[in-house]
Amino acid sequence: MEKSYRYLPYFLLLFIPLTLTAFYKTYFSQFPHFSENNNLLIHIHATIAVVWLTMLTAQPFLISNNQYALHRKIGKWSYIVFPLFILSFIPQIVRVFLHGDPKTIFFPVADCVIMTSFYVLAMINKKDRGKHMRYMIVVAMCFLFPTMNRIGIILLGWPEAVAENVIYGAVYFILIALIWHDRRNHRIFQPYLLAFPFFMLHQVAFHLMFVFGS
Repeated sequence: MEKSYRYLPYFLLLFIPLTLTAFYKTYFSQFPHFSENNNLLIHIHATIAVVWLTMLTAQPFLISNNQYALHRKIGKWSYIVFPLFILSFIPQIVRVFLHGDPKTIFFPVADCVIMTSFYVLAMINKKDRGKHMRYMIVVAMCFLFPTMNRIGIILLGWPEAVAENVIYGAVYFILIALIWHDRRNHRIFQPYLLAFPFFMLHQVAFHLMFVFGS
């Protein structure tokens, strides 16, 4: 791992408490007696999401400890786990489309588009460690949307538009900070530049559907 990214694994670990906090009230606190809304398909999605998040946070630790062989083995398993993770959103999307507000399927669909796009780019560039790592960082950043959204709306009582725009602001700040960091260290930063239009389109679509379209 690049020396300037040696603290990356510890930053990714923050997703664990963020996820536990975000989903505690609606999911984890109900264990073992879950509500009817948390059916078998939700449990499957949650289990796969936990596995994927565990893999995502473990991989940089393996690289920083020179465990390249194990890193590659887990990377190969991601060819199965990541598609299953994306597919696990489909029952939720169908249920919301049929019985809820169809507009809200925007969130899982938009997040999945960005995650899938940058995961594919990361796999295409797996032999280029610098690009591979940066594309996977963008994939990890997508977890900010479901976690911070729930923390903002459910725990802090923010309006949905406020919560989402705080997330966009945080994403842009992280991307700008990473670009500045890489330029200062004469490293590649183009993967982060590529991420900007994806997240900007995400934000524009959100405002058209939920702010100006309401």
